[in-house]
Amino acid sequence: MTRLIVAAGGGGDAVAAAMLDAALYGGDDSPAMILTYAWDRLLIDPVPGPRGPENFTGLHPLTQSVWTVPADAKPIAPAGSTLPRLAAELPHTFALIDPMHGAEGITRQLEELIEHLAPDSIDLLDVGGDILAKGDEPTLRSPLGDALTLAACCQVNAPVRLLVAGPGLDGELPAGLLASRMGPPTLTLTAEHVEPISSVLEWHPSEATAMLAATARGVRGLCEVRDAGLPVPLTDSGPAIHEADLDDVLNRNELARAILATETLAEAEQYSREICGYSEIDYERNKASWLGSQPEQKLDPEAALRQLDQFEAQARDRGITHTTFRRITEALGLDGKQRQDLRALLLSSRPEQYEAPLWRIQPGSE
Repeated sequence: MTRLIVAAGGGGDAVAAAMLDAALYGGDDSPAMILTYAWDRLLIDPVPGPRGPENFTGLHPLTQSVWTVPADAKPIAPAGSTLPRLAAELPHTFALIDPMHGAEGITRQLEELIEHLAPDSIDLLDVGGDILAKGDEPTLRSPLGDALTLAACCQVNAPVRLLVAGPGLDGELPAGLLASRMGPPTLTLTAEHVEPISSVLEWHPSEATAMLAATARGVRGLCEVRDAGLPVPLTDSGPAIHEADLDDVLNRNELARAILATETLAEAEQYSREICGYSEIDYERNKASWLGSQPEQKLDPEAALRQLDQFEAQARDRGITHTTFRRITEALGLDGKQRQDLRALLLSSRPEQYEAPLWRIQPGSE
């Protein structure tokens, strides 16, 4: 059986796709091919926006427009990418979405893959559900990648099933808003489904997929994420996977409809500015410029633990029960280079607060 899973927004969606493959299809001897962006947060990739094939060495050509990312592929500095390490640790084949030629280019990639693989199933997976957006929701922050993959999937001559995992867990559209935009749960993830990606969760920076895994393991509470400190409820609906009608979603998603015929990423990005009022790549450009102007930080263990105590006290006052290592890193004023060192410090000094893969805020003394 040959399966293709399109990770709608890249990043953690690719990790969730591997978990979905095991959960839905049993993790048989022929793992799915996962088509995904190389689009990581600035903690990993300091270059704004997604990477194309020209930003890697060691990719393998699969079709005229599609390249796979093997374990020994390397992003060309200063770019960074989690994909080679994913390829090293997971049995799946990762193929690279190249958005530089707009929705038409991604459609061409999909058509070539479908002809080459003749897959038995094609799933488009989004963690959090912002792919279900209209485009004017005030909490929407990263619509472009999802809109591009949605536009492409709607144009191929093959059935594509749209799946939303963990509605609301990306900190964008709340789960209550999404309820009417998708069907009932088709599957609820469990701790057993998380096991195949458990080692990846120890280092991958995705917050949404970390919370998806945590809720599947039974974690409940209120998790603070991102540099903005967004509160995300961890509830019984967190580990659910829902199906949504692809055509209905396209009809609602104004950005996806507008970019159907785009031939460049810049063109799609301009539509995002016009329809949504912003481009997340502009946000990354501004943040990268600010980060580049900051002095390099060194991790002082004693100072970091003191700062953590202050952060946790303030988080408790906000009703927060959990957070991510990315959130702690940025809240303490450290950069991506210190994230893993900070994580190791916290796990060695306060292991009782690790509720994998999240950090549990220590309750205050009465």
